[in-house]
Amino acid sequence: MRTIENVEAFKALVAEVEAQAGYRRPVGFGICRVDRGQKDRNKILQAVYPLINWNENYGSAAVFADALAQSGVTVDFGADEQVFDVTEAFVVNALAAFKPFVAEAKGEAHKNVQVIATLATIAENEMLDDNYRVVFLFEDAAPQSVEAVYLKLYALSTGKAALRSVNLNGAFGLLHNCAWFGNEPFELEWLRENEIELKLNGAYPEIESVDKFPRYLQHIIPADNTRILDSAKVRMGAQLAAGTTVMPGASYINFNAGTTGPVMVEGRISSSAIVGPGSDVGGGASILGVLSGTNGNPVSIGENVLLGANSVTGIPLGDGCIVDAGIAVLEGTKFVISGRELEKIKEVNPDWDVEVEEQNIFKGVELAGKNGIHFRQNSTTGQMIAMRSRREVKLNEELH
Repeated sequence: MRTIENVEAFKALVAEVEAQAGYRRPVGFGICRVDRGQKDRNKILQAVYPLINWNENYGSAAVFADALAQSGVTVDFGADEQVFDVTEAFVVNALAAFKPFVAEAKGEAHKNVQVIATLATIAENEMLDDNYRVVFLFEDAAPQSVEAVYLKLYALSTGKAALRSVNLNGAFGLLHNCAWFGNEPFELEWLRENEIELKLNGAYPEIESVDKFPRYLQHIIPADNTRILDSAKVRMGAQLAAGTTVMPGASYINFNAGTTGPVMVEGRISSSAIVGPGSDVGGGASILGVLSGTNGNPVSIGENVLLGANSVTGIPLGDGCIVDAGIAVLEGTKFVISGRELEKIKEVNPDWDVEVEEQNIFKGVELAGKNGIHFRQNSTTGQMIAMRSRREVKLNEELH
């Protein structure tokens, strides 16, 4: 154990560790508490991180790596990811390195120090056993463990990583389908085997959901002006910008999807879909994900866009667009635009090089990402039409 007495010595330690041959700064790292299977303890059902680091706090990463080395554990910096049990020796070594900061590790200051100090307190009262893990991701590669999947979901949900920027390939195959009671996951097989005893003893849990993913609010504290009226409506791995309101009913936000500013959500934002600030996803409206009709092209919705009730959007939309209630705007949907309206649309899309005719027909994919378009259906003929949007979409500031 090496006790560091001052900030200068701490900086020297970090420089020494980072100068070691083969050392790499991690993309992400953190310490988590794991929930293990009730029947199979080798099965990790969930990983709970009080703090994750994503392209930041490299000094703390060096301390964690050194504390492991001082504990007799070798970190392979050439691997994509590394997961180790948190031992008392690791905690003691890390706390000794963080000594100059322990006294001021409160509130927003030195949160990694707070994590180690809290683990030290836990170790004084109970055995750490194998319930805590330290995790390093040296590459944003496909995750290899449940702990790595959760670290990436946290990176998305906390906004430390941008939506659609994190490699989650294979994540579903790593996670286990669990029965969720509050923040506690249960193995379904264990519940089946113990169903009689649990029910007769009045100990059967009130199952809220069965899924591989927990709910967003089981792990994330939202911004003060963010409202989620039904916890089931937002999945872990979703990202909600401050000012977002998620109403009950037909609303839903999947993992790796969400908002980049204040948004009213009363419809479905499927995985990989992103909605810009000032937009309104109307009741029952659906933004398609990469697995539901977008040909693998993720949908981004611009600023101040209105998606009418029960509409379907399967193409990216620019700013100031409107999709009328009940219609589907898909890549193959054909829209008629008059020459006059097309000229007006071109005014807000100056880089769009298109010939103007009296009657112009475009597939939805050709209108993808364009600003200021109002998508409609002629109620007399049933013809799908598009025109220049003539109304401003503006959210009620008191609600966001």
